[in-house]
Amino acid sequence: MWSPDPARPAERARVNDYDSFAEAYAAETENGPVNAFYERPAMLALAGDVTGRRILDAGCGSGPLSAALRERGADVTGVDASAAMLALARRRLGDDADLYLADLREQLPFDDGTFDDVVASLVLHYLQDWGPTLREIRRVLRPGGRLIASVDHPFVAYTFSDPRPDYFATTSYSFEWTVDGQTAPMRFWRKPLHAMFDAFSTAGFRISTVSEPQPDPAARDRFPDAFHALSTRPTFLFFVAEVPRPVSQDQGVYRSGPSA
Repeated sequence: MWSPDPARPAERARVNDYDSFAEAYAAETENGPVNAFYERPAMLALAGDVTGRRILDAGCGSGPLSAALRERGADVTGVDASAAMLALARRRLGDDADLYLADLREQLPFDDGTFDDVVASLVLHYLQDWGPTLREIRRVLRPGGRLIASVDHPFVAYTFSDPRPDYFATTSYSFEWTVDGQTAPMRFWRKPLHAMFDAFSTAGFRISTVSEPQPDPAARDRFPDAFHALSTRPTFLFFVAEVPRPVSQDQGVYRSGPSA
């Protein structure tokens, strides 16, 4: 079971290097309570019926969410910044899987309006500035398309450090994950709730859903301690943000006078 150790600072040069522990991380999170019985089910529930929808899995990792969406009838493309994670995703999804090595802080290799949905599962909190990434995601979404995203809950991240940081500032926090005996230094960025909303709005999204879900009831017997923790305190925060459809010339126009 991976566990963060806030007492040991992460080394800047090696933070968030998933290539160094991809196999261990993928194996640990495949069927663990936080990912398999809480985060992924919540993302799939928010996505709803995806039959025939073209979906970009932004930060796809080893591909478990991509696989689940594909099984539900979606046409899925995946991008990730880790070559090792993409190799695991290709092993899972097949040699013909549509996978790209890409950094979400840079331009994505897709045309405007390519996708119906983008899913960003636990990736935005790796970014200090959400703005460029959200604008690029909006660009590759069609009008009416959705971004479905999960992030570390800002209240949890706020209590992670001692002494407490300035809640209203965007601050980083570093720690070490231990996964199957391997230690990996990590750094995330915590934003206050209003800054998250502002980032979506500034990028041109309209938030339709904010969710703090409960874990899958199936975890109650398999992982009783984790089930209790996930059921009683926030862990992740989920958003559905939509690209507004353009208003046609005949919609919402108020006319007055003789010709009205």
